[in-house]
Amino acid sequence: MPDKVLDDISHRRYNPLTGSWLLVSPHRTKRPWQGQQEAPSKNKLPEYDPKCYLCPGNKRAQGDSNPQYQSTFAFVNDYSAVKEEQQEYNPEEVNKNDELASLLLQAQPVTGRCYVLTFSAKHHITLADMAAQEILPVIETWTRIYASHLSQSHPLRAQAAKVLDQIPPNPDGEVEPPKQSHQLRYMQIFENKGAAMGCSNPHPHCQIWTTSTLPEEPGKELAQMSKYRHDRGGRHLLEDYVKLEIEKKERVVFQNDAFLVVCPWWAVWPYEVLVIAKRHVRALVDLTDDERVQFAEAIQEVTRRYDNLFETSFPYSSGLHQAPLDCSEEEAETSWFHMHFYPPLLRSATVRKFLVGYEMMAEPQRDITPEQATLKLRDCGGELYRRSLE
Repeated sequence: MPDKVLDDISHRRYNPLTGSWLLVSPHRTKRPWQGQQEAPSKNKLPEYDPKCYLCPGNKRAQGDSNPQYQSTFAFVNDYSAVKEEQQEYNPEEVNKNDELASLLLQAQPVTGRCYVLTFSAKHHITLADMAAQEILPVIETWTRIYASHLSQSHPLRAQAAKVLDQIPPNPDGEVEPPKQSHQLRYMQIFENKGAAMGCSNPHPHCQIWTTSTLPEEPGKELAQMSKYRHDRGGRHLLEDYVKLEIEKKERVVFQNDAFLVVCPWWAVWPYEVLVIAKRHVRALVDLTDDERVQFAEAIQEVTRRYDNLFETSFPYSSGLHQAPLDCSEEEAETSWFHMHFYPPLLRSATVRKFLVGYEMMAEPQRDITPEQATLKLRDCGGELYRRSLE
């Protein structure tokens, strides 16, 4: 373990992926809690819900009907956050005669397309309930959608073409990428699980937002990884971090041949987890058949351990970071494939972490160290707790 004193004193930790700091206050876990408590999640949903707009065969909000799909199903979000077509906006023209406004009131148009992807036809399960082989079609669908949206000049275009030939197409239909005149810059694949994380439908699903701009978080990571690589003679930040964590063994929750699962040194959320490719994988299309299976195994390990920790359907937000859809050779080679899990629960199934007050006004803060969280997650392996309740 690191200096044991860090388990008892307040201190700051540096996040090299974003260039930011956070405050760690492990002694605060001893304070009494009289704040808001979430209701524990109870998995008593039906396998099929006739009112669910994501279940097979049901009508969605805009009137389209879902096919009788058996595994995954992807479609354009009926209420997309960004649009493919919208009124033109030229920021240079709006404030061209107003220097202060051009400096302080900046805006830029964003176009794109948003998708919804179901993980399973079954309404009542989550990734924690699914075996790695059942999660594999989700990863294959992510891969095909990512590959089909790459720019014509993308450094991974040839690799993507091979993958599209190797992974069987979805029998329930493929999503059509935007026209080439609408080449998009980035694809953010993410899942909000549970009402505590703002999920409006319990059917297992994720979202895929493609935008004409590079979003803030992956943009900061790409800049930090590029600086690290430049300053250290071509070495990769996450390559070095994987090596360090494997050597120290202090924050490793799980690993297989292809992926490392850690509670990162700089974690903000109580049981935050980072899934990192062990070799240089730039994006989903770089994964081999076996690595996709091992990625599915890593996701299953994380989600199952989460549920076992407090014996509840554990809420979280998760997302993949990889090479942009439209990028230079340098950006592609700098990218290192990884997946974030941000879960809010702190003490139990009913007490969550809030990012308020100091976190909003100063900097992020956490109450238990990542090392303490790692020990608890390590002990949560084995069979999913609710199997014994069935």
